[in-house]
Amino acid sequence: MGESIQHISLLAAFSAGLLSFVSPCVLPLVPSYISYITGLSLDQLSDAAERQRFRKAIVVNSLLFIAGFSGVFIAFGASATLIGQALITYQEHIRKLGGILIVIFGLYLLGVLNLSFLQTEKRIHFKSRPAGYLGSFLIGVAFAAGWTPCVGPVLGTILLYASTTDALTDGVTLLTAYSLGLGLPLFATALGVDRFLGYFKQVRAYLWGVSLVSGAFLVVVGVMIYANSLTLITSFLERYGIGWYLGQ
Repeated sequence: MGESIQHISLLAAFSAGLLSFVSPCVLPLVPSYISYITGLSLDQLSDAAERQRFRKAIVVNSLLFIAGFSGVFIAFGASATLIGQALITYQEHIRKLGGILIVIFGLYLLGVLNLSFLQTEKRIHFKSRPAGYLGSFLIGVAFAAGWTPCVGPVLGTILLYASTTDALTDGVTLLTAYSLGLGLPLFATALGVDRFLGYFKQVRAYLWGVSLVSGAFLVVVGVMIYANSLTLITSFLERYGIGWYLGQ
């Protein structure tokens, strides 16, 4: 992966993580996840004094939850790259097939295609919260292993792209960027649930638009991967001086 392409790819992976966070399958559940991993009620989390009192528990449990799903996603990325390297002879075919699948994912999110296998619930449920800090990490692992249909197409796009990269570190780096895009806003929410709930009340009626934006994003990325034309984005950004900043 060329240096300029890598910066654009990382930006795309990070953006994909943000789209996963604001997806209709994840965003409404964020306060519940935070309450579950910290052991605090939403009333406690929404109270500034209570948050300050339990700040260490909130920070540590949130970071461990993020570490749990990040570890799984990064392992997926490494595995995807290794599989792609093992099939290096067919890299051109893998890239084109990946581009087609990504477009299909995008059309699914746009509502153009009805794919029943993407509508099956995969989330893992705990009857009771595993104890301690290890429990928060394990819940993060379970979250990653059983992501919902809304997250699957976006994450699948990054994994398909990772399978076309040249080095194991490329797949790891791409999924690290994805995990940061998903994890950073979740961590910020844990530190200010009251503000999150206020914003969520204002935007929840527009969550359907996230699927449309995600779908359009995947269609564009899929077409460009199929045509091997991601360099067009680099050229566009460099023409307006943006590529130079991304490379710093």
